[in-house]
Formats: sequence, C-alpha cells, structure tokens
Amino acid sequence: MSILPKRAGLVAICLIGAWTLGAASAATLAPEQIKKIDELVATFMTAHQVPGLSVAVVSEGELVWSQGYGLADIENNVPAQATTVYRTASIGKTMTATAAMQLAEAGKLKLDADMRQYCPAFPAKPYTITTRQLLAHLSGIRHYGGPHDKEEQSSTKHYDGVTEAMAPFKDDPLLFEPGTKHLYSTYGYDVLACVIEGASGMQFLRYMEQHVWKPAQMQATRDDDPFAVIPHRARGYALVNGQVRNALHVDMSNRMGAGGFVTTVVDLSRFAAAIMAGRLVRDETFQMMTKPTVLPNGEKVGYGLGWGMELEQWHEDTWTFHGGSSPGVSGILALMPRYKFSVAILTNLEELPNRSDFAADIARVVLRF
Repeated sequence: MSILPKRAGLVAICLIGAWTLGAASAATLAPEQIKKIDELVATFMTAHQVPGLSVAVVSEGELVWSQGYGLADIENNVPAQATTVYRTASIGKTMTATAAMQLAEAGKLKLDADMRQYCPAFPAKPYTITTRQLLAHLSGIRHYGGPHDKEEQSSTKHYDGVTEAMAPFKDDPLLFEPGTKHLYSTYGYDVLACVIEGASGMQFLRYMEQHVWKPAQMQATRDDDPFAVIPHRARGYALVNGQVRNALHVDMSNRMGAGGFVTTVVDLSRFAAAIMAGRLVRDETFQMMTKPTVLPNGEKVGYGLGWGMELEQWHEDTWTFHGGSSPGVSGILALMPRYKFSVAILTNLEELPNRSDFAADIARVVLRF
C-alpha cells in the first residue's frame, strides 16, 4: 500500500500502557514528539485490537528512542517493552539478502551464475535460476499455495537445516521462466539460505550470527527455535471473529532464510543504522539492493534485492521497507536513507493492516514533515 497520499491526522485516545528503554546515545526525541507518537500508537492499537506493540526510531543514524506498549503476554499480564522478542517474519529477508550481498562483495558469490553452483541440493529445472533472481523474487519458485497451503503455513515439522527445509517445494515445477515475471516467494529465500551456505562454507545460522547480527550488535536476534527458552519472547495472537485468540503454534524452520528469526525493535534499529552507515555492505551495494527491479517488458517493480520501496519519491527520498506477518506477529522496518532514519515496529498480532501508513505517520513526527 502506498504511503501517498495520506489521510488527515489521527485522533488521540488513552494509552494502553508504555515502558521505556533508554536511547543508545545522548540524542533523543523532544517530549512533544514522544507524546504525538504515543497518541498515534494508542489510536492504531485500539483500532486493530493489538495486544502488544514495540517501536524504535533511528534518526541521523542513531537509535534515539524506543518503547513498548500493551501486553506481550495477556494471560500472564506481561508488559511489552522495547526489549520484547518477536518473530521477524519476512522482515528477516532483509538480513538474509544482506548476507548474500556480503558474499558477492567478497567475490565468493556470483549473483548472475547458476545458483545450483552453490546449492546443488535444489533440483535442476528447465531454466537456470540465478541468485540475483532469488533476491528479487524473479526465480519462478512458488510461494505458499496449492493443495497443501494450510499445512505449509502452519507447519509444526522441525527441519534440522536449510537443505532439509526445501523438501515441501523443491520438486515442484517453476511457475514461469526466471527473470520474466515478479512473484513474491518465501521459498525462494529458503533456497537463498542454501546458496549462502554453499558460497560461505558455513552453516547458515552461523554465518548470520558472525557476519550480520554480531557486527550490527544485534544481541537478541537468533533463530526462532520453538523448543528454546528465549527470554522476553512475546506470546502470539490472532484476531478471530473480532476476538483476540492465541495464535497457532508453528515451527519456522521451514522458512529460516525467509525470516525464521526472532528479534527486537532495538536490534532491528541497530541493523538499519548499520546498513545505512555502510558497516554491513558497501554504500553502493545498499543502493543496488534498494533500486526497483525492471522487468523485460519495461514494468518497474517496487522491490529490489531484499528490500521493498515506493516508486514515487517522498520528501526527496525513497521510502524503503520490508514488512512481515507470520502466525502471532506482524511488523515493519522502514527506512529513509537520505535522512539516516528508520522506524521499527513489531506487534504480537498477525495479519495487521496499514503498517506502512502507521510507520509513515511516525516518520512525519520524527522528521517534522
């Protein structure tokens, strides 16, 4: 959904409750800005019956403010905080894409070579698929759907690695010749995780820990292991017939490279600050990742290499983002690279609408648009 044009300002209502985490530097938001964000959050949460929500803001490349609202666990009355841990869902694709581009920079991964050079476990198809096509969702590999859609999206099967996790889809035919169409594909990013293992010579999660999360100081980010005891992990919810219900239990190991991680808004902010500052990939690489894709027919698609973007400029910048929704969570990470700005929002309610608009409302407050 486009953030342009926007409707008139939202009406403030009472806050559900908030807990603050100190900023990472002396910089912070003005009290009137925080008050306005509080009002926006309260309106959004009430309108969509959101149990718990966390938000963090980066301005001029620094984490300046973070806060939690509502409840991370309704049954046990646990408040949401900036340090509450949620599933990344598809926001994690930005991290996996960053890992692939690091390997490309290092000369270990050729973006336009046959990706089976790095992931031979994926069966040969009538057409060659490249890593660049995996990154941009041009591969022809299907997304969810088909006769086993429900079982795939609510899978409780645990896979021991990214190669094993390709089993549900790897033998299916491609939906189109790679490079000719754009189709968002979670499973394409499962294959990308396999490519990263082959190109790096490291287990996928080990590579992510050593080369993405640790350099960005993302201390709470890890795999979404349903059996692990993870401090501050939020309970997930769904809205069913207007009532908040516990979300389905799922095992995210079938979509690890596509976003099977957990994180906090603080860690997402550190990731955003690091990638905008050139600490994870070079600036020219990040610019490549956030450039729209152009199809052979000339159509321009608002997705680059791991990042979505608005095709229309906003305040002389590109609204760059990735959302995510999985059982028990919805969120968004949005950037304005020219301003070194980002806003990270995570909630414990799935299929939450209007997240990009909500993030844009916060951007207006912080950047005084």
